[in-house]
Amino acid sequence: MTDALRCPVCAQPLTRTDPTLRCPNNHSFDLNKHGYVTLGTGRKLPEGDTPAMVAARTAFLSAAHYLPLATTLTNLVDHELMARVDGVSRPQLHDQRGGTVPLVVDLGAGTGYYLAAVLDGWTQAQGLAFDVSKAALRRAAKAHPRAGAVLADTWGTLPLADDSVDLLLNVFAPRNGTQMRRVLKPGGLLVVVTPTERHLAELRERLGLLSVDPSKAERLAHELRDFTQTGEQLLEWDLHLTATQADDLIAMGPNAFHSQSRATAPVTCTASVRIGTYRPR
Repeated sequence: MTDALRCPVCAQPLTRTDPTLRCPNNHSFDLNKHGYVTLGTGRKLPEGDTPAMVAARTAFLSAAHYLPLATTLTNLVDHELMARVDGVSRPQLHDQRGGTVPLVVDLGAGTGYYLAAVLDGWTQAQGLAFDVSKAALRRAAKAHPRAGAVLADTWGTLPLADDSVDLLLNVFAPRNGTQMRRVLKPGGLLVVVTPTERHLAELRERLGLLSVDPSKAERLAHELRDFTQTGEQLLEWDLHLTATQADDLIAMGPNAFHSQSRATAPVTCTASVRIGTYRPR
């Protein structure tokens, strides 16, 4: 999976000699004791999710509350691998018939929960989790035996080769459309998951939490202007949460920075997301 990585200083290929990644210009980057590598140029990066947020997310996801989304992503990727139109293969994800191992990259991967689910279904592929949160990457580095983890600025130039990624995942995370287009292979697939206005509406109304940006669809279209949307599906399911689980849900996302509200009783709310699929133009 390191074949696709590039030096963030000079953009040359990186070669792995444990525990170091090194480019021909002798820039080197060590895999740390937690299992991830920092590919940066010395510029201070955002801190990302805090250890407390990551702990809350781990507890919440471990209880399978978002399993319907993980399962849907796995099934979607399987469908794209096998998809045919009138008996003729359409442009689709690459497989091992070309002699290369397919690469899945999750940008803003957090703990690697969704990346691991996709890799469980696509047994020929390897994965890379990108994030700026050290706490999250400590877990992402161990999320799957065929996945690695990279701390890098996903708003800047991604330390990945041009046309090197078969599948890009972007789940509840910021989007750098220009870089996504650069690294995705021709015929590759981008999968983007965003919340709808109904997502957690009951919980948000009860506790005065942040609302979903009403201009999200317009921003998404602008960010992904170098892609053609090939599909979209709405996925909704009920969440039946204890007060503790509701608190974990609040604490694992942006509301952790904006609200001190806590649930005092069990709550049922709606999870509602849009899953869009895109091909590079």
